Amino acid sequence: MEVAWDHFTKDLNIMPEVIVGTVVLYLGIIVYTRIFGLKSFSKMTGFDFLNTVAIGNLLAMSVATSSPSLFVGALLIGLLYLLNYLVTLLTYKSKIAEKLMDNSPILLMENGKVLYNNLKKTKVTENELRGKLREANVIRLTEVKAVILESTGDVSVMHTSKNEELEDYIMKDVKRD
Repeated sequence: MEVAWDHFTKDLNIMPEVIVGTVVLYLGIIVYTRIFGLKSFSKMTGFDFLNTVAIGNLLAMSVATSSPSLFVGALLIGLLYLLNYLVTLLTYKSKIAEKLMDNSPILLMENGKVLYNNLKKTKVTENELRGKLREANVIRLTEVKAVILESTGDVSVMHTSKNEELEDYIMKDVKRD
């Protein structure tokens, strides 16, 4: 069996550009994050998550393929930061914008009872729900106070072995339908 060594070495001549591009874009992301804040990389909303994935993709494409170019990639990443910041500002200042742009969390279980209609609406299977309960170390369904599919797609499992009620503040924005 013959090894095609050129497969491993054919692009070594562009290594200096790759290294410089990676450092420049990495430093650019640090600067953008300092300007626009750490929330830019949070997963508090779908927009935050989309921003993180898009920035990662642009970083990889600009460094690895030079398409878009280093300058265009840096500009596009900056625009993504700006757009995410503007969406965040808009939803922070306007309840109407917040309702239009953000999904509401939805209750999947309450007080040990599975809410099958909500599972159906959210396309969450019982196997997925059981998996989340196991991840949260739930031993008995009677311990479960609430399981919530968050607006980010995360699943929160709130449970205790004590007979305690959830505070209204925690459940304020959660749909119970």
